[in-house]
Amino acid sequence: MNWKQVVLSSLAAVTVTMGVPAFSGGASAFTYGPSSIFEQLDYGVYWFGKGNVSQKAVKGQANPYYDPAKPTVIFVHGWQPLSSVMERREDFDYEQYFVYNTGDEWVDAGWNVGIFFWNQFADEEEVTDAEAKIWTADGPRGMRWLRNDEVYQTFEDLNRSASDLFVEEYMNALSDYKGDNIRIVGHSLGSQMATLLTKKVSDKVQAGQLPANLQPDRVALLDPFWSKWGKGYLGGKWTGEVSREYVSALKAKGIVFELYKSSAINDMWIGDENLEMRRMTTFVEYQPWYIPAVDQIGQHNIATKMYFSSFGFQAPEVTVNWLGQRIKTGNTAPSAAMSDAEIGKRMDSGKKWVQVEGRMTQSTDDDWYEVKSK
Repeated sequence: MNWKQVVLSSLAAVTVTMGVPAFSGGASAFTYGPSSIFEQLDYGVYWFGKGNVSQKAVKGQANPYYDPAKPTVIFVHGWQPLSSVMERREDFDYEQYFVYNTGDEWVDAGWNVGIFFWNQFADEEEVTDAEAKIWTADGPRGMRWLRNDEVYQTFEDLNRSASDLFVEEYMNALSDYKGDNIRIVGHSLGSQMATLLTKKVSDKVQAGQLPANLQPDRVALLDPFWSKWGKGYLGGKWTGEVSREYVSALKAKGIVFELYKSSAINDMWIGDENLEMRRMTTFVEYQPWYIPAVDQIGQHNIATKMYFSSFGFQAPEVTVNWLGQRIKTGNTAPSAAMSDAEIGKRMDSGKKWVQVEGRMTQSTDDDWYEVKSK
């Protein structure tokens, strides 16, 4: 870490956005990268191998961490204030009380594991400025991107939004894909990116422009964020409102959606609770009590770690009686480990799952979930 990163890391601890530290001391999932990828614009899909190693996907070039026959999961991050000047990107390593890589089990199980990076576009002081770039190239800040010297640059193509770039890079990364299982996972603003990617790819499949196996089978929304109030670039509609319209149409095509809540960011500040979206999806409420309630950004960020690490353990489903006793139902709660078919069955069940055990530990292998009515 160079001197600039040390100073900025200290400043980040007291930088306030939305009322809390922009980068929590806990649940970090960032790697300091070489300055070269922050001096110039770098976006796209990176495939990951064990130990957090990665290589960018380039159409027509072999990649040691990608096999066109394997099931595939692609994660997309959200808002990234300060990330360019601090020269860091999200990855699969998380640190709370110990370091844990949440991608390794997926790789061991035979999955392609990728991240779509759009961090330099998402590096804005205002979350709504980054949000607008998902939907339009003609938002308040256009499609500008930030260098590590804190200078914004104009993107060469003024007609493509961040979700358009995601679609293009997705098609390039999977141009030779022969598998039949694709999962898209979005965190925070990335949930909007995941939804739009799925909508746009599905439209291309329906139009005969892409093979059917490139249509995502499953979308996971991790502590998703939608801002309040209507947007001019959406004809006065809210981003959460349009997202619901897309999810409803995509469900009719057999795509399954799951939503995991880990913080109160949508309850307390400028976020849209989007209760209707919870009712439309398989909904799970994480309770990461080992992160203090005052650290809502920490609780927000931990959703990614909890979801990816849940791939290795199927948590019990329980009911809770009037004495507070947990009674196992014999079923498992929704998680990354649950099959697409089972997630699909739970979308319209009228049920939700709320964590009642394992709330004081970083590990997910002691988590239990109470099944309740939505």
